[in-house]
Amino acid sequence: MKRITVLSAVCTLAVIFASAAAEPKSKSCNEVRLAYSSKGFNLNDVPNQGVNGAHLKVCPQGFTCCTVEMEEKLSQQSRSDLKAPVSQLSSNLQSTFTQRHRHFDQFFRELLNNAERSLHDMFVRTYGLMYVKNAELFKHFFAELKRYYTSGSAAVNLDAMLADFWAELLERMFRLVNVQYEFSDAYMECVSRHTEQLKPFGDVPRKLRLQLTRAFVAARTFTRGLALMQDVVAKVSTVSASPGCVRAAMKMLYCPYCSGQVALKPCQNYCLNVLRGCLANQADLDTEWNNFLDAMLSLAERLEGPFNFESVMDPIDVKISDAIMNMQENSMQVSQKVFQGCGQPKLAMGFRSRRSVKEGGFTGRFRPYSPDTRPTTAAGTSLDRLVTDVKKKLKHAKKFWSTLPETVCAGERVAPGDECWNGTAKSRYESVVMGNGLANQVANPDVEVDITKPDMVIRRQIAVLKEMTSWLKAAHSGHDISTGLDDDGSGREESGSGCDSPSCEEDRDIYFSTVAPEKPRLVKVVHGERDSTSAAPVVRGGIALPLAGLALALLTPHWR
Repeated sequence: MKRITVLSAVCTLAVIFASAAAEPKSKSCNEVRLAYSSKGFNLNDVPNQGVNGAHLKVCPQGFTCCTVEMEEKLSQQSRSDLKAPVSQLSSNLQSTFTQRHRHFDQFFRELLNNAERSLHDMFVRTYGLMYVKNAELFKHFFAELKRYYTSGSAAVNLDAMLADFWAELLERMFRLVNVQYEFSDAYMECVSRHTEQLKPFGDVPRKLRLQLTRAFVAARTFTRGLALMQDVVAKVSTVSASPGCVRAAMKMLYCPYCSGQVALKPCQNYCLNVLRGCLANQADLDTEWNNFLDAMLSLAERLEGPFNFESVMDPIDVKISDAIMNMQENSMQVSQKVFQGCGQPKLAMGFRSRRSVKEGGFTGRFRPYSPDTRPTTAAGTSLDRLVTDVKKKLKHAKKFWSTLPETVCAGERVAPGDECWNGTAKSRYESVVMGNGLANQVANPDVEVDITKPDMVIRRQIAVLKEMTSWLKAAHSGHDISTGLDDDGSGREESGSGCDSPSCEEDRDIYFSTVAPEKPRLVKVVHGERDSTSAAPVVRGGIALPLAGLALALLTPHWR
């Protein structure tokens, strides 16, 4: 009888010890109460002692400190917690390129303004009243360049605009160097028809057309690329909170709470599988994203070299002045050829004396500027420095979408080895880690992903990136482009998503869209004519003498 009593006591003690080992920390939920309230929830929702978890829908149904209401609230919290690091990383990326877009756009616009101001100041000092009377021609020239930069060839045909500018300048100068004659509109049309044969401005118009076209196409396409970049990031950066994703996040982040292990963090590979499942659509963006970045980097190199906007715009006043000087120096020959082709013009009525020509002509007084006096841009740096900086950022942004899971599942968010939550207990995670992209999620053990329903908003951004990449490559070759996008790059709302469930509809505020771009219209630029001076510095001091020659030329008896 004693032996039976002793055996019974031993069995009872064994059951007690086994029960204690299975349920550590007794059944107290004090730590859970503190952790739960730290999330902003009412600690009174948490039971004082653990309860049976048969009512739970996501977490293991053993000992638990969670009620049904707590599990629901923590599910919503897990939805926010999963989005937070992705949103933060995306926001940092977006902010980086928003700032770079602003710097480039401001720099290009101020270069245009500075070039216009410099030409005005130089020509006022050089030509005085005669320039002032014709200043609207140059004002219109710069206005059209600015409009082209903003809207491209859809708004301004650059070749036609430049041809009109030189034709108008020729007409005005031809009248000035032949003030003793009267010219009808029909006569001046004849002069314009002979412009190509006469080449009154030498080779300047051809070289400037080539330089301006390349530089403007590269500059405006690059800034549009930077604008599109931030736009795409804004549209695809938010995690699609599908029911399967919310369930997986709850199980990974807060089921340890329910089991009383509030400090336990998920295993890294477990976290990777959850994030790769939830970010499967974003990962599919990576290929076109990287192609786009490569095209941006390639065009950036063009901006540093032959398509340098700064090296074209900064000396444009000198280039135009060189053209005017060429017309001055060859005015006799030009006039004779015009008279031969268009007929001898009639002398002007009331033509008085050589003195009247002198009073109506240019003074020729010119004081060349020192480079130190040229205006600077608010961007506070040269184009080369801006390009060097943005190239580093573009390289850093490569593979951003495919590496998001690794970036999120790192540091303090996860735990190593066996000391981590594997989805059911504190132990090593044994499942195979899935690859990136939607197609690789078919066997994801931790997230239910419907690979037959890709997110249509993200698919639209893939198409937009692909189209923009073709525009960047065209700009790299010096081709002009015309798009159907608004000037500010904004689009309309996209309809449709890869998720059809009611919970997805509740989360529709995270999605936006981009208008489908039209096929670009390419206008080829002649590449056989290379200009070695396109990026070379211009010496201004040596042009004073030729400019002064206009006054002397106007006094020659040949024109009387």
